[in-house]
Parts: sequence; structure tokens; C-alpha cells
Amino acid sequence: MSEIRIGALEVDPQKNPAVLDTGSWRVEDVQAVVRTTPEKYFQTLSNLDPVRPHSGGSGPFTEERLRVFPGSYAHCRGSRWFLAETPADGQRVLLEISEHSEKQSLSESAYARVLAAGLVVRVHPTDADTLHRYFQRVNPEKGPRALGAVPRLGVGVRHSVFMWPGALEAMQRGSFSANLIQNSVRELHMLKTLTEGQPSRENYLFSFGRIQEGHTGSTFEGLWVAGALAALSSDLVPRYGADADHIQVKRGSDGLDRAKQYLDASRYYSFYTLDISDVLNYRATWEFSNAACSQFLEEAIPDRGLRSDILAYHGKQRWLSGQTYCLDESEVGRLVGKYWTALDSVEQLVAYLHSIRGNEPFDLEISIDETPAEIATFDAITGEAELLFLMLEISRRGIPVTHLAPNFGIEKGTDYRGPDGLDGLAQRIRRLYVLASEHGFFLDCHSGDDLSRDTRLTVGRSTAGRVHFKVSPSLQVLFAETLYDMYPQTFEWWWNDTLNWVRREAETGSSFAIDCLREFERSANAHPHPNHALFEHYNFATVGRRGADGSFENRARFYDFPAEFARELTRRVAARLHSVAEDVFDHPPG
Repeated sequence: MSEIRIGALEVDPQKNPAVLDTGSWRVEDVQAVVRTTPEKYFQTLSNLDPVRPHSGGSGPFTEERLRVFPGSYAHCRGSRWFLAETPADGQRVLLEISEHSEKQSLSESAYARVLAAGLVVRVHPTDADTLHRYFQRVNPEKGPRALGAVPRLGVGVRHSVFMWPGALEAMQRGSFSANLIQNSVRELHMLKTLTEGQPSRENYLFSFGRIQEGHTGSTFEGLWVAGALAALSSDLVPRYGADADHIQVKRGSDGLDRAKQYLDASRYYSFYTLDISDVLNYRATWEFSNAACSQFLEEAIPDRGLRSDILAYHGKQRWLSGQTYCLDESEVGRLVGKYWTALDSVEQLVAYLHSIRGNEPFDLEISIDETPAEIATFDAITGEAELLFLMLEISRRGIPVTHLAPNFGIEKGTDYRGPDGLDGLAQRIRRLYVLASEHGFFLDCHSGDDLSRDTRLTVGRSTAGRVHFKVSPSLQVLFAETLYDMYPQTFEWWWNDTLNWVRREAETGSSFAIDCLREFERSANAHPHPNHALFEHYNFATVGRRGADGSFENRARFYDFPAEFARELTRRVAARLHSVAEDVFDHPPG
């Protein structure tokens, strides 16, 4: 074991990937390897065909203590660039080979070795700042970027490095794009939470209950670095983004400040999902008295002139999708009551994003698909008038929103169970899709991996395959299924830990835990298996659990498997994601 300490965090980076904001935690060790590597190795790299660098072989170009990933090859301003790894400890650096002796500006800490043939080999660390500059200046095709109105999967990566090879293979096989890097505030820490030894915060998971943040153990910063390195090391050239998912605007005085901290931690992501569900006034839309609606307007917009302008703007008659829309004053009042404060928060967060990113483009989603604990999903279904109001107000304010995630009635942890059935879901999605398309917005569907194939097909057909479809938890279950088949004893340890956790939750009064436990105990197959509901819903609790001192109790065990496990999991992940993509995207317009 090779542990390092950063503040309060003590961790073995090789067995805890996606935690640190660098792939070069002891870069001086890599520099020592480069210093003693035979010159012939670097000369071979410098002579590679810039059009077909793979022509000399496949896979990493390996020297005894250093290997280079040929898929990372880039040629820029006379320099040849490669991602390299020291197999002994898994560190990764950027190698720059050139005939230029002047100091390069990619990283201040670059180590340079001058070879007898006149070549200079520079070693750049793969910290987040350096990688970001590399993707901007040297190799933009290999980095995460804003994709705009492009259909894609959102691939949540609960086990990060084990999932990305399969996801990349599926993207290549199915010719689809993806937000290859995607996790939320419930799944990720900010790195400073770990280095400062702060306890994990408690959050609320839609359709589930209370949950500890950071349950994967990964960090926003570390996930971006690990995902970018996975794409860079691949022989493929994927079109991918990085989604800082469900950046929640919470109620309370520190809600906005906390959201800004998450944006700081995810400053190099290319896609931001701002979840405003918690600060919406749902009850405003259930109020039908004219007096109450007028009060919503007056409280949100005290200026009489501006209030008159808002009413005139939203009250215009519009002919859209073969239907006339005209919001009356009461309807505008209700929707102002529901959304006004939340949209003010979005404006502040977008301004903050611009301040930390400059002119670098990004995709922006507003998510209203989840509801707080006190609001039932089917009491807050997004209607056409509501979506129209939201889009018009976003446009009026000039907020650069590209994506919207309405409440379709889809819940986490279950297939669609609305009383209107799949026909009703199809009609609703189709109407919202056409309406959004006419206004230039792209629709997002969350919790996609909880849906059956019939429901996925419904979403795909209703949007003609033009949708951003997010998946995540099912890949962790797939990880467990692979473990169950290949290493049953390790799976049983995970199962027992999960079962004990569910029992403790049930003892505290969690109705969801009680239901899961009861379902298992009454099952005809009451034995450890990854597809029992209690495991599917609670397996996350084991992975990133931290002890009283802030250290991970179990995480390293989930990243310490032989290559045969990684190969089999890659095969299964690729097959699963390719199947999902076929269901969702392969639908011609009509």
C-alpha cells in the first residue's frame, strides 16, 4: 500500500481513484523514471507517424517502467504529446517531446530532460489545472466539452474507472455522445471536505429519504480528472461532456453559498444541472383565488410598471404546435409565485459561473424533475402552460439555459407507474418535447436506468430520439452482479454490510427500509443476491462510508480486483449502455 496524506485525508490514490484532483500525486517519482528511461524509447515516440500513430502496434507502448497510450497522441506547435503511466504506482503524466529548448507554459512545474539527439522531453503533471489547459491548447478533441443540442446519455459513474472503458466502447459501437463524467452532490464530496476532515452532510434523495452526501467517496475534482484521463488514454475519440449533476439550490440562508462552492469544485465541467426543486413554491400552483394570485405577483414584483410588463409579456396569445396558448393573469400569478425566487437564484449562479469560467462555453440545465419530501411526484407534473412560462421567463431574463428536465412523472427506483399508463406518458412527453423544441430547448429525462425497456422506448419515440437520457445507479448494480458471478465471497461481504445497514435504517423508522426488508423476508428466494430491492436501493452505503477520523472504511476494496474482472465488467457495461442507447435514440422523426 502506498498512502499519501493531504491535510486530514490519508489515502492510497491507486486504490481510491477519482478522489484527488491529480493523476500525479508523487510526480517526482515519475520524473525519476523518465530521467533513467533509455533515450531510444523517446526517439521512437518522436518518430511516430502523426497520422497513424498506432501503426507501430496496439495498446500502450510499454518500456519496462513507463508506458505510453498511443490513443492520447497529439501534435501541436511542433511538439508531440502523449499520456504516460508508471505501471508500478499508476501515476499518469503528460509527456511533451519537442526540439524546442524554451520553457513551455502548460505547467510551471514541468521537468525537462535534454536528449543527445537534440530532443527535449518534458513531464507535465496531470493535475486538474494542467489538464484543463492541455485540453484547451493542445488536444481539445479529447477533453470534455459543451455539446449543445446533441442527444446523449448521461452516464453516472458510481465505480468510476471500472465503468468508463465499457461506456467508451458503447459510445463507439452505437455512435452516440454522452456526458461520460456525471455525478451529483449526493454522490460526490468537494475535495476540501475530505482534506479538512469535515463530516459528510446529510441530504434528501427523491423517492428515497435521507442520505449522506459523497456516498461514492469520489470528489467533484477527482471525478473530472479520472474521467478525463480515461478518455485521453483510450484509442477512441469520444464526443463527451462532464455533468456536475443536481447542483441543488437549497432553502435557507446558506443555500446559494453552498451551491457556489459546488460550482467552484466543478469549475472545469462542461455541463451544469441546477436543481431548483427545493426552492419552488409548489403550493402557489394549487391556489385559485384571484386575490392570492395577485398577492404572488405583488410580493415577487413590487414595481407596478414591471409587473404590468410581465403580465403583458406572458399574457400574449401564442400559436404553437397547432395550439393556442394564452396565460391569464391568475395563471401568471401562480407561476410567478412558484418560480420567481428560484429563477433569481439561477441568475446569480449563472453570473457566478461566468465569473469563474470566463468565456468558456458550457451547457446549462434547469432541473425540476424531483420534488421535496413533502410533495408527491404526481402532484407536481409539469404541464404545457407551466413549461411555456418557464421557457419564456428564461428567455426574457437572458439566462443561457440549454436543457430542461421537467417532471414527467418518472420516479427514482421504480418503473413508470402513473395512472395514465405509458400512453399517457407518451402523450405528455410528446407535447412537452414539441413545445420545448419550438423554443430551442432540449429535454432531459433523469432516472432512466430505473425504467423498463418499454418505458425507455416510450421516451425515445416521444422525442424522436432527441433527448438527454441520464442513467447511473443500475451500473453499480451491474458491478455487483459481476461480483456475484465472479467473486461470490466478496459480494456476500457487501450484501451483509448492506443488510445490516437496512436493518438499522428500519429501526430508526424509515418506511422505505421497512418495506425493502419486508419484501426480502417474504421473498421465495430470500438469499443474498444483487437484484433484491434492498440491495439495489441501499448498496451505495458501503462504498464511500467514512470512519470517525474521516478515512474511508471500505472504498479500496471496490478498486482492488484483477484484470479479468475489469474485462468482464467492461463487456457488460458496454452491452447495457448500447442497449439503452438503441432504445432511446434509434427513432426517426415523424
